[in-house]
Amino acid sequence: MAKTPQVGEQAPDFELEGTDGPFRLSEHRGERVVLLFYPGDNTMVCTKQFCSYRDRADDFSALGATVVGISSQDLGSHEAFASKHSLNVPLLADVDKQVSGAYDAYSPRLGVKRAVIVIDEQGIVRHRHDHRLGLDFQSVDELKAVLDGLPAPAVG
Repeated sequence: MAKTPQVGEQAPDFELEGTDGPFRLSEHRGERVVLLFYPGDNTMVCTKQFCSYRDRADDFSALGATVVGISSQDLGSHEAFASKHSLNVPLLADVDKQVSGAYDAYSPRLGVKRAVIVIDEQGIVRHRHDHRLGLDFQSVDELKAVLDGLPAPAVG
């Protein structure tokens, strides 16, 4: 069964509290947005993932997109995780799992699953990568390749 929203569909709007303050997707129209769903703060693969972005901060900031991490831990857990590892990606607290559910990145048995959703300037999903086991993640180079492959934004 295909994951929803699928590529070409409108991304569901949401608002969550985050380590950089509240984040509402619809307030980022006109920007490319990358949603990084991840299982949990301070877990082995998630720590490796977010530290890899931190370690390549210049390349990461050159992606030309707003990037946020989303998992079900509360804001306090996210703040401690970000502080402990000096992370450069804002982390959003999806405590009730409504957003991960809306993006088909949640399983009652497994919790929040690792997934990458890329949304274009008009709020349309242009890429989705669901990690089968969650034991790997998309690198800065892989994210760059996805973003570079998107069509240029329409000029108004």
